[in-house]
Amino acid sequence: MAEQKRDYYEVLGVDKNADDATIKKAYRALAKKYHPDMNPGDKNAEAKFKEASEAYAVLSDAKKRQQYDQFGHAAFDGGAGGGAGGFGGFDFNGGDFGDIFGDIFGDFFGGGSSRRSNSNGPQKGANIRTQVRITFEEAVFGTEKEIELTLKDTCTKCNGTGAKPGTSPQTCSKCGGKGQVVFTQQSLFGTVRNVQTCPDCGGTGKVIKDKCPDCYGTGYISSRKKLKVTIPAGIDNGQMVRIRDKGEPGKNGGGRGDLLVEAVVSRHPIFQRQGMNIFSTAPISFAQAALGGDVLIDTVDGKVAYTVKAGTQTDTKIRLKGKGVPSLRDENDRGDQYVTLVVQVPTGLTSSSKELLRQFDELTGDSLHEVEKKTGNGTEKEKKKKKGFFG
Repeated sequence: MAEQKRDYYEVLGVDKNADDATIKKAYRALAKKYHPDMNPGDKNAEAKFKEASEAYAVLSDAKKRQQYDQFGHAAFDGGAGGGAGGFGGFDFNGGDFGDIFGDIFGDFFGGGSSRRSNSNGPQKGANIRTQVRITFEEAVFGTEKEIELTLKDTCTKCNGTGAKPGTSPQTCSKCGGKGQVVFTQQSLFGTVRNVQTCPDCGGTGKVIKDKCPDCYGTGYISSRKKLKVTIPAGIDNGQMVRIRDKGEPGKNGGGRGDLLVEAVVSRHPIFQRQGMNIFSTAPISFAQAALGGDVLIDTVDGKVAYTVKAGTQTDTKIRLKGKGVPSLRDENDRGDQYVTLVVQVPTGLTSSSKELLRQFDELTGDSLHEVEKKTGNGTEKEKKKKKGFFG
């Protein structure tokens, strides 16, 4: 008994009310995935490709689709060649299949697409990328920088034609001025038509016999130029500033590309950035931590006063609202600065200072405990610090 065929709509994974564009898109994806030339020796992929191709041959044809919707697979039992593997009655060398296969082979073999791309038409120039180094503060508040780079301009001697003055480019004999060449190749399922950029003229449709002595046939002259770049406030390391129409010149009348300037932000000795927030540490004295009071903390806006609470412990974190990085969209919207307070232990104490601190330590009592000390007369109690800031 012959194996029952799957529903064509199910094969392509589309709804029964799908339009032609949806059906074509679904088949294109399946054809590219299961084409035998992309899955050599894979019988399962070959079977899926045949099944999808048969489904598309019916559903892409308005008359056949109507018959299929009315009678199902029975509408083609006489012409399908018997079974899912039969392709009799279906034309796989037609326009749609040629386009789809051309796209597949173009992607697979590095060729161009078949029909949609016109390499002889206007093409926008390529973008140029460069870098500019800025300080941490410049990234926060924005700045203006001058950069120097090599840019191309239209050759004034030949007016961009690339041909020697008094001559002009000639129509390419290989492509007939179309900028594209068509070639066909045989596959397991018929003739595949593909289109590629003409190798002789590079897609321009013109060849230059006598080249301009100034630009050597390119139509452009390169020179070093200085440009001013406005760096917006809030830019982060690695982000780009786009300058329109300062990239490579276009082809066949196309516009110039863009200049992309990457910001390289230098490290800061105090501040670290995460998004719109800034993180830092600030030292405070033991007396300030114990008694509280105003301390000065460094921010990107300068030093600001902050009132430390009495009894502040080391590694206490505080927030300075609005002292972070501005938003790229709104300079008035700023992040915050988070500061870790680090209590500094004094060093280089004098004898009198040490004595005063010992007296202070004894008066607090909290950090003291008694330990046994052996002496020549026996054992006596001695007060020692259990844990504290001073030795």
